[in-house]
Amino acid sequence: MKVKEIINRDKLSLSFEVFPPKTQDNFDVVSSAAMSIAQLSPDFMSVTYGAGGSTAKYTVEIAKSILDKGVTPLAHLTCVCSTKESIKEKLSELKANGIENILALRGDIPAGTQPQSWDFKYASELVSFIKEQGDFCVGGACYPEKHVESLSEKDDLMYLKHKVECGCDFLTTQMFFDNDLFYKYLLRVRSAGIMVPVIPGIMPVTNGRQIKRSCELSGAVLPDRFKRIVERFSDDPKAMEQAGIAYATEQIIDLFANGINAVHVYSMNKPHVAQKIKENLSEIFK
Repeated sequence: MKVKEIINRDKLSLSFEVFPPKTQDNFDVVSSAAMSIAQLSPDFMSVTYGAGGSTAKYTVEIAKSILDKGVTPLAHLTCVCSTKESIKEKLSELKANGIENILALRGDIPAGTQPQSWDFKYASELVSFIKEQGDFCVGGACYPEKHVESLSEKDDLMYLKHKVECGCDFLTTQMFFDNDLFYKYLLRVRSAGIMVPVIPGIMPVTNGRQIKRSCELSGAVLPDRFKRIVERFSDDPKAMEQAGIAYATEQIIDLFANGINAVHVYSMNKPHVAQKIKENLSEIFK
């Protein structure tokens, strides 16, 4: 089933993200975690793609395993170090395995890499190319607090609109921790004439010390309310995990209450975190 069909239904949708292993040695552990999350029957699951396509093989394998469990997979593809030929091969492999949903991203630029030499410098170019290769449902990323490399919110929306015009069927946001930022962003997106579905991305913070680095990379800002949670509980891993799951659950409930029907959770290969969130929403999804 195509993701755009899932999120356009008149019902609530919850999805999770997993990432493939960096090496074969860890494949069984990661695959087991992904299968455990699939058993929670999410509406779909996204599978990330390592820097420079370093985990491309495992992305397809895990996406196929998810599909075999009856869950719709969303496979990531990135511009980083990709050629038209390599993307064609990957699309053929995805198609052969029955995978029809792709999240097209530029990807983080590895140190020492020159994007000027890539066949795809921007995600919009990758989106257009994928659409030319078959009947894929293609998603893209968007940034409520603007992309860290954008000069202004206006520029950010201009590039986003171009990406949608190139064929994006839906958008998924970078993580954020203040829902008001998302609501204001969605208004700006619609005012810019971007009308495709926008799925908010929520990350349950289970490690207070790691979140600082994640925010530096993504540009996400921690609101004072959440900073106090991190400051109070970051030295107690179990307390931090419980508080982080509770905070993420509250964000999701608020989004649903304000008319957002689809939410994507960056569950970081942690089945127990995904399960707890599902349990916290059990009456909402009954």
